[in-house]
Amino acid sequence: MTSSSILSKWSHLLLLGSALALAGCGTITPASGPQSDEIKSQRTESGPNYELVKLTPEVVGILHTHEPKGLAGAFTDRRPPSQIVFGVGDIVSVTVFEAAAGGLFIPAEAGVRPGNYVTIPDQAIDNDGFITVPYAGQIPAAGRTALAIQNSIVERIRNRAIEPQAVVAMSTQRTSLISVLGEVNTPARYPASAAGAGDRVLDAITRAGGIKGQGFETWVMLEREGKRATVPFENLVMSPQNNIYVRPGDRIYVYREQQKFMAFGASGQSGEFNFDAWRINLGEAVGKAGGLLDSQADPGAVFLYRREPREVAAQLGIDVGRYRSDTIPVIFSISFKDPGGFFLATKVMMKNQDIIYVSNAKSVEATKVLEFMRTVMATSGDALDLANGSLIFRNNIKLAP
Repeated sequence: MTSSSILSKWSHLLLLGSALALAGCGTITPASGPQSDEIKSQRTESGPNYELVKLTPEVVGILHTHEPKGLAGAFTDRRPPSQIVFGVGDIVSVTVFEAAAGGLFIPAEAGVRPGNYVTIPDQAIDNDGFITVPYAGQIPAAGRTALAIQNSIVERIRNRAIEPQAVVAMSTQRTSLISVLGEVNTPARYPASAAGAGDRVLDAITRAGGIKGQGFETWVMLEREGKRATVPFENLVMSPQNNIYVRPGDRIYVYREQQKFMAFGASGQSGEFNFDAWRINLGEAVGKAGGLLDSQADPGAVFLYRREPREVAAQLGIDVGRYRSDTIPVIFSISFKDPGGFFLATKVMMKNQDIIYVSNAKSVEATKVLEFMRTVMATSGDALDLANGSLIFRNNIKLAP
């Protein structure tokens, strides 16, 4: 094989490699993610379909309106707790008064006892929900207030006692309790307060000794009658409407979970980042990830990946009928080439597990292609030198005597 044929072969390979590089540099050259054009095309090979939405003041307004409503949105009854009712297992104290001695409970002999009343030994409400009062029989107690029980006792003995009155009190409360557990200093289960003096969520947590960790990493879950809602602890402090009244039977679970987001592409740093606050905006998140790389990033191609509820997606103009899931994959685009984009970024609140992706500038991809071509050319040059050396060596052998 002559040096000219070798050169011709490598020239063809070089032209082929260059053509491939120019035609599909995103496939040939290394990259940290898709190009902005690929994202905007909304074509996906293996992942789910997604929607691309440009961040505008109108879009930001919709997102702000549909931010999670916390406890206030889940439990809409703002009234203080109703009166405490008795339950099975509660220990009840009953005292019966008569207007004069000589009646049903009070002996006729003066001075036998101080005061015209008798206190019945404490008793627990039985499994059928009753207590027993002498001469009155079984009195329904479970699910009733103290006043209702008192009236029932008086009604039963009215015709036998002298102008009777009864006082019913909770001696030991074993139902109508509020539980606070999890990441609190002294987990507690305590009786609910009487009507008109109810505790709120923060009061209940205070009774349990307060939270153990930082407020921004602490979450509070309230369970009531099979329904649950969760809110950041600092939201209870910053948004008083979420600090709702607790009710008998409520369970409050406090736990710690740092909110996080991820950054990829041409950001200053790639990886997973903690909020270190109960909420941050998109501008703060980009700054926390090191901003944009000046030599690599396309400031006009910053993308926020997240899943939005169907109702929010519909408000954004997305055809939600294409999707069966409760949440819709949405990529929000924002341009930091626009000076106003930075102001807009401060209005977009980040959510846990959001992803920020910054695309490379097209000039970066062109540079990668040129580097690829330079490598191919250098390789072909080395091969040509090797071929020439081999040819000279063979010729020298033939000329040798």
